[in-house]
Amino acid sequence: MGILNVTPDSFSDGGRHDDAEGALAHARLMIAEGADIIDIGAESTRPGSAPVSQQQEWDRLRSIIEPVAALGVPVSIDTYKAETARLACAAGAVIINDVWGLQKDPAMPEIAADTGAYVVMMHNRMEADTSIDIMSDIDRWFERSMELADKAGIPREKQILDPGFGFGKTMDQNFLVLNRLQELSKHGLPILAGASRKRMIGAVLNVETGERLFGSLAVHLIAMQKGADIVRVHDVRAHADAARILAATRAEKVL
Repeated sequence: MGILNVTPDSFSDGGRHDDAEGALAHARLMIAEGADIIDIGAESTRPGSAPVSQQQEWDRLRSIIEPVAALGVPVSIDTYKAETARLACAAGAVIINDVWGLQKDPAMPEIAADTGAYVVMMHNRMEADTSIDIMSDIDRWFERSMELADKAGIPREKQILDPGFGFGKTMDQNFLVLNRLQELSKHGLPILAGASRKRMIGAVLNVETGERLFGSLAVHLIAMQKGADIVRVHDVRAHADAARILAATRAEKVL
């Protein structure tokens, strides 16, 4: 899953692709480099970022969704706002990537069901808490998200879980989740992992966002080895190459 941020303030690439021409060019590049999905977001979710209204979010997206969808790969809309999800799916998106796991906007489960889209349901917290068992917290959150999805009529085969690296977790909790990622397979749904260029990598390596490729590759390769079905990344070519090498280790015949 290649990341296409059309925001002025995202933590890594804010302002780089926030016009229609630039966004479309970057989507084409990511597809050429091996992206299977393009995830488009118009509101930064970095810590301390200012929220945007639904109208402002859609104004950033309205000229981008349809032409990117026309490139021929599935488009994911990164939003927790039900109306934005509805409009994006009408314009060609087929995946709703909700960083609040259908639990922020009360209208999201029903609207997501109406669109027929796949849904990525991410674990999140308002703030980190060092006293909790983070894996149990994730399990409870996923059970609630799946319950909401089931009640709305979203088929299980269209539900995807994301443990939410970097969202409401301490650095130690992030790496504990990575180390125990395979445990989330008990829920019976595909797992998405997204740690690309995040602070958990910078904290270990003491590097800025633009220097976190190698750390991102390491985290995502570990995630894939522990059962992640999708990785959400900025650097598509490097991750596609790494994923092919990992796949070769699992193949009976490589060439």
